[in-house]
Amino acid sequence: MSADFNPNDPFAMFRQFWQTATPVSAQPFLPPMSEEEIDRKLAELRVVEGWLTMNLGMLSMQMKTLEMQRAALSALKPRDEKK
Repeated sequence: MSADFNPNDPFAMFRQFWQTATPVSAQPFLPPMSEEEIDRKLAELRVVEGWLTMNLGMLSMQMKTLEMQRAALSALKPRDEKK
């Protein structure tokens, strides 16, 4: 174990690794490391997931509605009967 190990900050080693391995321009995109920031980010991502799930449901419902309309139009078309 390193002398810099801090049991109150279990992500310190990963943060240090990513900060040294990542170019400075990409560092703002690194995930937050404090517990409060992680909880806040998880809550935000759950809201986005809910929004995307809702949109996926609406898209699926619209597609099913269009398929039903197509089937109804197809059923109402006069069929060519050969005699």
